[in-house]
Amino acid sequence: GSSFNPGRKKLLSALRLWKFVCLSFSEKLLVLTVATEETDGFHRFMQSARYFNYTVKCCWAVLGMGEAWKGGDVGRSIGGGQKVRLLKEAMEALADQEDLVVLSVDSYDLIFAGGPEEILRKFQQANHKVLFAAEGLIWPDKRLADKYPSIRSGKRYLNSGGIIGYAPYINRVVSQWNLHDNDDDQLFYTKIYLDPLRRETLNMTLDHKCQIFQNLNGAVDEVLLKFGTDRVRVRNTVYDSLPVVVHGNGNTKMYLNYMANYVPNTWNYEHGCSHCDDDVVDLSQLKYPNVLVGVFIEQPTPFLPEFFQRLLTLDYPKDKLKVFVHNNEVYHEKHIQKFWEENRNVFNSFKVVGPEENLSQGEARNMGMDLCRKDTTCAYYFSIDSDVMLTNRQTLKLLIEQNRKIIGPLVTRHSKLWSNFWGALSLDGYYARSEDYVDIVQKKRVGVWNIPYMAHVYMVKGSTLRNELKERNYFVLEKLDPDMSLCRNAREMGVFMYITNRHDFGRLISTANYNISHYNNDLWQIYENPVDWKEKYIHKNYSKIFTENYMEEPCPDVFWFPVFSEKACDEIVGEMEHYGTWSGGRHMDKRIAGGYETVPTDDIHMKQIGFDKEWLHFIREFISPVTLKVFSGYYTKGYAVMNFVVKYTPERQAYLRPHHDSSTFTINIALNNKDTDFQGGGCRFHRYNCSINSPRKGWSFMHPGRLTHLHEGLPTTNGTRYIAVSFIDP
Repeated sequence: GSSFNPGRKKLLSALRLWKFVCLSFSEKLLVLTVATEETDGFHRFMQSARYFNYTVKCCWAVLGMGEAWKGGDVGRSIGGGQKVRLLKEAMEALADQEDLVVLSVDSYDLIFAGGPEEILRKFQQANHKVLFAAEGLIWPDKRLADKYPSIRSGKRYLNSGGIIGYAPYINRVVSQWNLHDNDDDQLFYTKIYLDPLRRETLNMTLDHKCQIFQNLNGAVDEVLLKFGTDRVRVRNTVYDSLPVVVHGNGNTKMYLNYMANYVPNTWNYEHGCSHCDDDVVDLSQLKYPNVLVGVFIEQPTPFLPEFFQRLLTLDYPKDKLKVFVHNNEVYHEKHIQKFWEENRNVFNSFKVVGPEENLSQGEARNMGMDLCRKDTTCAYYFSIDSDVMLTNRQTLKLLIEQNRKIIGPLVTRHSKLWSNFWGALSLDGYYARSEDYVDIVQKKRVGVWNIPYMAHVYMVKGSTLRNELKERNYFVLEKLDPDMSLCRNAREMGVFMYITNRHDFGRLISTANYNISHYNNDLWQIYENPVDWKEKYIHKNYSKIFTENYMEEPCPDVFWFPVFSEKACDEIVGEMEHYGTWSGGRHMDKRIAGGYETVPTDDIHMKQIGFDKEWLHFIREFISPVTLKVFSGYYTKGYAVMNFVVKYTPERQAYLRPHHDSSTFTINIALNNKDTDFQGGGCRFHRYNCSINSPRKGWSFMHPGRLTHLHEGLPTTNGTRYIAVSFIDP
C-alpha cells in the first residue's frame, strides 16, 4: 500500500510481493506510472495522487526512476516506446491477477481530479477489459484515421497517456511489444486497437466521452473549471463529464499548468491557497543562504537612486549578498558611482559592468546567472530590473521561504493591469490573458501561481542553475527578447515558474517617455509614475493635513502647511539655476500678456523650463484638496497663468513692495532654509499687521489674492532666498 521506486532488477520481485498485498484491498487497483527523474511535473502529479489517497488505498509503482531516458523527444516527435517496455516488464509478475485493475498513466504532464473509487466505478461501468484514453486528434499517423471504428459521438482516436484494464488483459497487450525504446508507443497501441480481431479478443475500447481520461490537446475549448466547496473539478462541457485523469498532452502543458493551479484542491474560493505553505523553508532555523543580486539597467530609468536605496534597505544580512550590476546607460553612471562610493563596503561584493563593455541585454543576463552558477556557495540568484521598485523589505526572505526553483514576486504598474507575468501564451508564444489574470493582479485570488512567463524580477535556486538550467545561453534565442528566451527554455526543461501575490512586494515603474534632457529629470514624472513622484517630492507630513489637521493659520485666512520634500525643493532650485536666465525684476516683461509687470520679481517661469503642465497637475493634485479644506465651499479650478520661482538676494532684489496678487488665492512655497541659506525674508500682510518671518523649507502659504490680503516681501539681508509662487484662479 505504499509508493515504491524500485530498480529494474528489483521490480519483478517487488511486484510479485504486491500480488499478495493488493489482494487485501477491496478496490484492488494498481497504479503504474513512468518517470525517469523527479521533475516539477512529477512532484505535482504525486501531490494530486496523495490528495486522493492513491498512495494509501492503492498499490503504487513508479517505473524507470533513475534510468536513462531513451524514448526520444515525445513532445516534438514520435517516441515513448521505453514506457511500453517498462510496463511490459512490470506486468510479467501480474499476469495471473484476474481481479486486479491496473491503471497506467503518464506523470510529468498529468494530474488526478478524482479518487480511486471513482476510477474503478467508471471503469466497471464501461464494461470492457481494457480502456484507453481518447482524443479528437490522430497521432502519429494520420493515414490510419479511416481505419478507426465509426462512432456516433465522442473522441474517436486512441491516446496512450492513459490505460486502465484488468491485469491479464493489460499483460496480453504489452507482451506484444518487441520494438525499441525510441519507437512510438501510441502507434504500437493504435495498431493493436485497429485490428478488429485483436480489439474484440482483448475486449478493448476507448473512453470516447472522457468519463475517466481528459486529454487537453484539441479540447481546451471543451473544458472548464468547476468550483466546489471542497475541491475543484475539470468539467467537459461537450459530454457533461467530470474526468478523473487530466492529461496535458501535445502543446497543452501550459494549460494544464493553469488548471493545476486549482485542481484538485490547490486553490478554491472557500479556502484560498491550500498548498502555499507546503515544503516551505524556515529561515529562522537556518543560516541565511548566500544570494547573488543581479541588477539590470537597460534603459534610462526614473528614480534610480531610490531603487538602489531600497536595495540597500532590504532586510537581509548584507554580508550574504553579492551584487552584480549591468548598466547599459551612460546617463546612469553618476548614480551608480555615487551609490558605490557611499556603500562600497556594505555588501559582500559589488561588481559593475558598464556601457563601455557593449554587452547585449541577453549576454549581460547570461553573465549574471553564470556568476551564481560557477559559485557553489551561491544558493539563490535574484534578478531585478531597475524599473522594479521593491517596497517590501522582506522580499528575499519571502521568496526563499516558498522553496520554488523559480519564483517571482508580483509587481504591477500603479492603477493598471500591467504586471511582471503573463497568465497564458498565444499560439505564437506572446501574451495572452488567462481567465484568472485580472483576479491575481488585483489580489482577488491570492496564492502561488504556476505561470508560463515572467520578467523584471525573479529568484532562481543556485542548484537549479547548476542542474536543470546548467547551459549558459538561456537568454539568447533568435527573435525572442531575453526574458521570453529564458522562460521558453525553462518550460522546455520542465522547470515550473511561479509568481506569488501572497504579499505586497512593490510596483513597476514606467520608463516610457522618460526624458533625460533636463537637469533633474524625475521632476517631470508626475504623470507617468505618480506614486514614486509623490514619495520623492511630497512632504512626509502632507497627509496629516487631512487626518490630523496638521497646518497653521499664522495670520487671518493665511494657511501654512507642508507640501514639498527637501529633495523637491533642492531639485526645483537646481533646475532654475541650471536654466540660469533670471528676469532681473524689470517692469518690461515679454513673458506675460501686455508685456508689462507692475510689481516685478527676479524670477524664472515654470513655462520657461517646460514644467508648466506638470506644475498645474501638482496644483490640482496637492493644492486643490487643501483649498477645499480651508476655504469651505470654494471649488478651485486649479488653474494658474503665473507660476514661477522667485530669487531674492541683497545684491539683485531683496524685497517686494506691497501689492495684491492677480489671483483668487495664491500659494507661496519656501524652497530653502532661513538662517542656513539666507537671513531675513518673510511676508507681511498689511490689513492685519501680521508678519511671518520664519518660512520653513517645503512649507506653503495659501492666502486670498486680489482683494483682502495686501502683502509685501520682507527684505532678504544675506544669502539667497528662493520661493515658488502661483496665482491660482486668476
